[in-house]
Amino acid sequence: MQRKSFLILLLALATMATTMLSGCVDNGAGKNPPPATTADSGKIPVTTSSEDAKKEFMAGRDLAEKLLITDSLQHYDKAIALDPNFASAELNRATSSPTAKEFFDHMKKAVSLADKASNGERLLILGAEAGANGNAAKQKEYLEQAVAAYPNDERAHFALGGYYFGQQDMAQAIQHYKKATEISPTYSTAFNILGYAYRQNADYASAEQAFKKYIELIPKDPNPYDSYAELLLKMGRFDESIAQYRKALELDANFVNSHFGIAAALLYKGKADEALAELQKLTDKARNDGERRTALFGMTVVDADGGQMDKAIAEVDKQYALGEKTNDVPNMIGDVQLKATIMLETGKYDEAKSLFERALKMTEESNQSQAIKDNTKLFHHFNLARIALGKKDLATAKTEADAFQKGVDPTNSNQVKQSHSLAGMIALEEKNFDKAIAELQQANQQNPYDLYRQCQAYEGKGDGAKARESCTKAAEFNSLPQMNLAFIRTKAAKVSKG
Repeated sequence: MQRKSFLILLLALATMATTMLSGCVDNGAGKNPPPATTADSGKIPVTTSSEDAKKEFMAGRDLAEKLLITDSLQHYDKAIALDPNFASAELNRATSSPTAKEFFDHMKKAVSLADKASNGERLLILGAEAGANGNAAKQKEYLEQAVAAYPNDERAHFALGGYYFGQQDMAQAIQHYKKATEISPTYSTAFNILGYAYRQNADYASAEQAFKKYIELIPKDPNPYDSYAELLLKMGRFDESIAQYRKALELDANFVNSHFGIAAALLYKGKADEALAELQKLTDKARNDGERRTALFGMTVVDADGGQMDKAIAEVDKQYALGEKTNDVPNMIGDVQLKATIMLETGKYDEAKSLFERALKMTEESNQSQAIKDNTKLFHHFNLARIALGKKDLATAKTEADAFQKGVDPTNSNQVKQSHSLAGMIALEEKNFDKAIAELQQANQQNPYDLYRQCQAYEGKGDGAKARESCTKAAEFNSLPQMNLAFIRTKAAKVSKG
């Protein structure tokens, strides 16, 4: 299992979720430390005034790096209680949080304490904040500084690898993950994400090798088997995948995300009812709202995959109700956006527009950072363009697409890919199939919907072979449950079969 982030907007942080600190206690807590020097033994120090707080932090970090995220929380909370100025504990508590509200609360606290920590810790905290705000350039800048100051710190390289992973630059991500494993050959979490990076590059042989090394390093932990299972899922080896997921659950019955993976395998085997039953097991075991949301989101995807959009929307409403109970505004915003996306997919364009506008208003009235508010406003143009396309209003679609394009940060590859996706959708609607193909090939190739759009463009062009090839890639994407695959899997499969 790679880190299952609670917000899609935090993709760039997904592989940083276990955080990246090692070394000794710095009893200079509360002071503004000097820049890092070789006296730090090549590792980023952990700054705390309490040896007991450090012990709790290390225990939490060890669990988090093994993806036992829920189990890590109590240790981070104890560390913070023992040292309220423990900036790195706040950062780790943020990235392990089960809800978006907790993430942002602890992230703000970490940032407020950053100047009381070492220079390396400060850089990692500011890098994480920049990633959460969608500021890819700043995120890269801070993490590159951390690696330059601490070139022999495996977690610094791991963090920078996470940035590149989030930007889908797998060659650079692999370079830093491999460096982390060279610095520390027993640093198991680096082998885990290295496997995912190889998988994203469709280098399944290298991915399998990395995951098997991961299993070898910590054979009694559940996540190595879960991660290997996800590779097998991607390769379409569903029965083998389920067996590995079951092994993870045998080792730890509370490793509930393995139920999420099993549900995906069952869905792709054509057993939707069994997939829903597996997700119900996850619900029954859930220890917090993050795990409950995972189950409900899985059910949403299974329903949408089967064309039962009303049921899918009902599951989204349950997720929103969870957020209401704790005033988890960031997740509630995500729920409204998800509901709007389903409405858009079903042709209910006015309802979709109303919901997207509601999400924007909720964001603007929230206490989230201005950067997040600005990004939400930018992507509102993207959503309005999609609605206009649904209504066959090309003029409005182009106006909104132009507004989106003007706001895209050229250093943020995810935003750039989104702009190509939107341009491809417009060209497809105009029946300019060559342009559509050119744009969509520069869009996110990890988005099965963009693969399906390429299929549509090739169909429009009359290239049946290429259409079948693209639709096969889309239909057999075999990811963990996601909406973009649920919307198109069945349609893509029909084309792929000729």
